[in-house]
Amino acid sequence: MALIRPFCGLRYNLDVAGDASQLLAPPYDVVDAAGRAEIGARSPHNCIHVILPEGEGDARYRNGAARFAALQSEGALLRDPKPGLYVYHQTFESEGQTYTRKGFVALVELTRFGAGPVLPHERTLSGPKEDRLKLMRACMAHLELVFGLFADPERRWEAAVEPALGEPVLSAELDGIGHVLYRVSDPAAIAAVTDLLADRSIYIADGHHRYETMCNFREELEAKGFGESARFGMIYLSNLDDPGLVVLPTHRLVHGVAGFDLGRALAELGEVFESAREPLPADALALRARLQEAGASGAAFGLAIPGSGELHILTLRSGFDPAAVGLGALPPALQRLDVVLLHELILDRGLGITREAQASLTNLHYYKSTEKALAVAEQGSDEIQLVCFMNATPVADVVAVCDSGEVMPQKSTFFYPKIPTGLVFNDLGRGLAK
Repeated sequence: MALIRPFCGLRYNLDVAGDASQLLAPPYDVVDAAGRAEIGARSPHNCIHVILPEGEGDARYRNGAARFAALQSEGALLRDPKPGLYVYHQTFESEGQTYTRKGFVALVELTRFGAGPVLPHERTLSGPKEDRLKLMRACMAHLELVFGLFADPERRWEAAVEPALGEPVLSAELDGIGHVLYRVSDPAAIAAVTDLLADRSIYIADGHHRYETMCNFREELEAKGFGESARFGMIYLSNLDDPGLVVLPTHRLVHGVAGFDLGRALAELGEVFESAREPLPADALALRARLQEAGASGAAFGLAIPGSGELHILTLRSGFDPAAVGLGALPPALQRLDVVLLHELILDRGLGITREAQASLTNLHYYKSTEKALAVAEQGSDEIQLVCFMNATPVADVVAVCDSGEVMPQKSTFFYPKIPTGLVFNDLGRGLAK
C-alpha cells in the first residue's frame, strides 16, 4: 500500500555550518516573532532563515529561497552521493520519565487523503497550506517533515536497520531534547524496510497541512510535465508500537461567548454526563492523574471557571446512547471520544460555539501545556471564561478514526515531541533516488 523510497538528502556540512545544535529549529508554526529572532541569532546557517524568512508579502518567499540556495553554494548544505534512509532518534523526558522515540526519514508516494494509504485524523485550514506552498515553489524543495505512523508490533524495521547504522551523521540538543541522525544506505536494509511498509497504512500524527501542501505541489509540477520526483514527498515515519511514542493532551480555553452560562449548559446535558465538583488539583501532575482516573473506563474531561477554585469532572453516564443526542450518524470510533463529545455537546450545543467558530478559533485558544492552562484556571482571567482540561487521545483511537475515513476536531492530539526542521532536506530537482 505505502510506497516509500530512499533519497539523496541535502544535509548540513557541519565542518562549514558548525554545531548542529545551533542549526536546527522547531516547526515554523510554533515559532513567534521573538522566538524567530532568538533562533535566527544562533547562526546565519540556521534553517529558520529558510523556513520562516524575513520580508514583506511574497518577497519573504524569495528571500527564503535565496538563503536556501546560499547555504548550498557556501557548502553549508551538501547532497549525499547515494540514496539512503535517515534513521532518527529523539531522546526526551515527559512527566519524569525518559523516552527515546525511533523512526526514519524517507520519501513516500503522495496520494490524496481517501485515495491511498496515507490517512489523516484532523481537519486542515487553507491559510497555512497556501503559505507553505509559496515557500515550496520558491525553494523547489521539501524543507519540513510530516510525522507519520505505521504498525510494526514486532519492531522489524529496527532490526533491519540496526546493523547498518554506523556512526551518527548529526548529534544535537534543542530545547532539552536529544537528536541523533544516522544515514543508512545499505541496499538490504533499505529493501527490508520498503517491503515492510508495502502493505501498511500510514497515519498522519502531525503535519497534515504540510502533507496536503506536498500533494498540491505534486499536481502543479505534474501539470507542467515535471519528472518522477514530483510524485514523492519527504516524511518521518515511526512505529505505532514504539515504546517512545508519547501523546499528550491539548487543552481548550473558551473566551468571548455572549451569555456564557456553564451551569445551564451542564444542566441541559445532565442526561449525558455525570458531573462531580471538587477542588482544583494543586499541580499539573495531580490534575493529569485525576483526569486519567476519571477516564479509565470511558470519555472524561474537566471544566474549570478561572478563579473559582473548582473543577467539574464530566464522565459519560452508563447507558449513553449516541443516537439519542444526534451523534448516531458518526462512526463508532468517534461517538464516545472525549474530544468529540466536548466539541459537539459542550462547546457547540451547550455554549453556542458553532463548528465554524471552532474552526476559525473565534472563541477558542489551545494550550499544550497543562501547567499554563492550570495557571489560568487558578489565577483567574478577564478574558478566559472556561478552561477545558483533556486527557490524551489514545493512539488506538487515532488509528480507529483514520481507518473510519472520518477526522477529529482540530488539535485533538499532541504527539510529543515535535520533529525539528534541519535534519535533512529534499531537493526536488535532484534528490530522488534513481
